[in-house]
Amino acid sequence: MMIENKKVVSIQYVLTNSDGQEIDSSVGKDPLLYMHGYKNIIPGLEEALFGKQVGQKITVSIPPEKAYGVFDENNKLQVNKDQLEGIDEVKLGMEIQTRTKEGVQLYRVEKVFGDTVILNGNHALAGQTLNFDVEVMDIRDASDEELEHGHVHGPGGHHH
Repeated sequence: MMIENKKVVSIQYVLTNSDGQEIDSSVGKDPLLYMHGYKNIIPGLEEALFGKQVGQKITVSIPPEKAYGVFDENNKLQVNKDQLEGIDEVKLGMEIQTRTKEGVQLYRVEKVFGDTVILNGNHALAGQTLNFDVEVMDIRDASDEELEHGHVHGPGGHHH
């Protein structure tokens, strides 16, 4: 069986940045399961895995445009602490959900000085080339329920 749309794929991976520093890994943990063709993983990795079979290993470098996007300096907000309702203590790196014209967006606290807070709406890996070492562990047909929901369900199903 080959990886193609509507297949549930199980992979082991190691993710590194351009400096070779490990960012994430599934080694020693359960493999990552995703449904191919449903944008459950970054586009560049999904493209690289298409057509692969169980047991195949690939090493692929994904540019920002096919990963988490290019870093956008305009995707930052400067706000006053009192605008952050329900947050007692603002800390660097904390994530905050805000409502924008485009809907709910996640921001990270990038700087705090006085009563001013700089929020960064870029993904933490935006602007980075990502390097994956991947092994395909398993491929199966997606269930009707998984296809309807657009994502993989674990043992015993999935409850929304």
